[in-house]
Amino acid sequence: MSKPVCAVVGVGEGNGAALARAFSNEGMAVALLARRTDFTSQLAEELPGARAYACDAAEPTSVDEAFGRIRAEMGDPSALVYNAGSGVWGDVESIGVEDFEAAWRVNALGALAASRQVIPAMKAAGSGVILFIGATASRRGAPRTAAFAPAKAAQRSLAESMARSLWPHGIHVALIVVDAVVDLPRTRQSMPDKPDDFFLNPADMAASAVWLAKQPRSAWSFEIEVRPFGEKW
Repeated sequence: MSKPVCAVVGVGEGNGAALARAFSNEGMAVALLARRTDFTSQLAEELPGARAYACDAAEPTSVDEAFGRIRAEMGDPSALVYNAGSGVWGDVESIGVEDFEAAWRVNALGALAASRQVIPAMKAAGSGVILFIGATASRRGAPRTAAFAPAKAAQRSLAESMARSLWPHGIHVALIVVDAVVDLPRTRQSMPDKPDDFFLNPADMAASAVWLAKQPRSAWSFEIEVRPFGEKW
């Protein structure tokens, strides 16, 4: 029997790679989607049955093409994890209109495009999982999140609308709100005085994603939060 397929959109060295490893460890064949395939091609060699696909989440045509290849080469995904996200930091006077649009395209439009590629097969099967990796910016517009917060808010609203529409079809749509600085080389370099427990460990976040994806139907969650125990909130 072939392995079930999990598509992870937005695979970099932090949360994306951790999510891919976590779902691979659950026995799934993972499709690794990112704009560039230099990192994902190496990661695919580590994960049994994994494949790397070039995909620009901000461009629906690119998303459609990537998922067409996934279906042809791996089969229909039974799980989608949408981790793609970007945004320019700045207030309403300093960001450009193009920055606002770019953040929305990656965080919201790409999420819609990817979801539409997997929903038909999931509905036919009567089961499936779609997880969005969100942020606390979706709940509040801080001064310097004039581009990022609206994009994440749109993503959260999309996820909620999808959950209400698709849960009755057996498709578990859920959102993980990340309230943390992710432990990455660049964040360590920019915050050299912070202790280890200040940062969010990507593997720990990914473990929460797997737990969420495995919830029984009688007790599904739509939204969970992940943050280090010392985070102020």
